[in-house]
Amino acid sequence: MPLSIILILVYATIVFAGGLIGYLKAGSKPSLIAGAVSAALLAGTAWFSWNNEVRTLWIAAGIAGLLSLVFLMRFLKTRSLMPAGMMLALSLAAAAYFGLTAWRG
Repeated sequence: MPLSIILILVYATIVFAGGLIGYLKAGSKPSLIAGAVSAALLAGTAWFSWNNEVRTLWIAAGIAGLLSLVFLMRFLKTRSLMPAGMMLALSLAAAAYFGLTAWRG
């Protein structure tokens, strides 16, 4: 399995864990739902990577980019490094990696 697909799955796991922690600590159902849906979309792209790895990476980059926007809005609202700032940095790094890897083909 290529490293890029493994990293998509790792990122999906972190996103799901973040949503689950948000639910367990603050009782936030939207956090749990958003984390689960985002993780499922990322895992689904990794699952179908056998069809076209480059397309998979573009989709994963798009999802990570959208999550970057969500975490940017949360960070600007709360000015908190945990969890919004950390997830913003992680999502930006993931979007950049997936996008650059897809661009290189």
